[in-house]
Amino acid sequence: MKTENQRAWFFVLPVLLLVAFNALIPIMTVVNYSVQETFGNNVFFWQGLDWFEQILRSDRFHAALGRQFMFTGLILAIEIPLGIIVALSMPRKGFWVPVCLVTMALPMLIPWNVVGSMWNIFTLPNIGLLGYFMNDVLGINYDMTQQPVSAWVTIIIMDVWHWTSLVVLLSYAGLVSIPDAYYQAAKIDGASPWKVFRYIQLPKMKTVLTIAVLLRFMDSFNIYTEPFVLTGGGPGNSTTLLSIDLVKIALGQFDLGPAAAMSLIYFAITLLVSWLFYTLMTKDDAQ
Repeated sequence: MKTENQRAWFFVLPVLLLVAFNALIPIMTVVNYSVQETFGNNVFFWQGLDWFEQILRSDRFHAALGRQFMFTGLILAIEIPLGIIVALSMPRKGFWVPVCLVTMALPMLIPWNVVGSMWNIFTLPNIGLLGYFMNDVLGINYDMTQQPVSAWVTIIIMDVWHWTSLVVLLSYAGLVSIPDAYYQAAKIDGASPWKVFRYIQLPKMKTVLTIAVLLRFMDSFNIYTEPFVLTGGGPGNSTTLLSIDLVKIALGQFDLGPAAAMSLIYFAITLLVSWLFYTLMTKDDAQ
């Protein structure tokens, strides 16, 4: 009987310790704050589950959560199909392949706070190029600092510009992994471009699309820096996503207990929805 070599686990052990230090310890700290109250001087008072009940019954939390789901839903509905379309239009061979790949990767290399600052300057109605073009050239009343619709359109376009490239690169990786024999067989059978996409390309891209959907959901559902730098959650609270509201409670109001409870609820929702996405998208494979 062949025995398995378990020594490989020693190579994984440093990673496990690093994850434990950077993830588990902070989470336990948040759990500790979520069931206690403090007024400073390292003095804590037991609260139990009162903060969780307060957050779950809060209209402010429900409104911020609704805005977060709406933002994430719009992002997935735009970026996933757009990324697939762009990937399908990219060349598979030749000089332009690396050019297209590098061009697609460029937006993702820009730091998040820089992206928010760029789009803030770009879209300001008085000094921004886009603001000037929309108001003075096209005659469209556009002001993201005063109009909630304009602010929402701006943060959606900003995120699409920043992160559609991730979907494109993943989709492209799935497309180039398809053997040429599949396309040759489809050509012999006289399959239309739609049928080639429906029965050859899309099934072969399923794994990478699952990864793309999960990554874009988790990232967009926990987004903070770009919309905060761009709009600060305004005008009013129209773009105050759940992540921005959480930071306002924790650092602005210094309500550590409610903020810790909200962050754990936020974390649980992210895990639950990610699990649902993964389960639904891999359901056929499991069967």
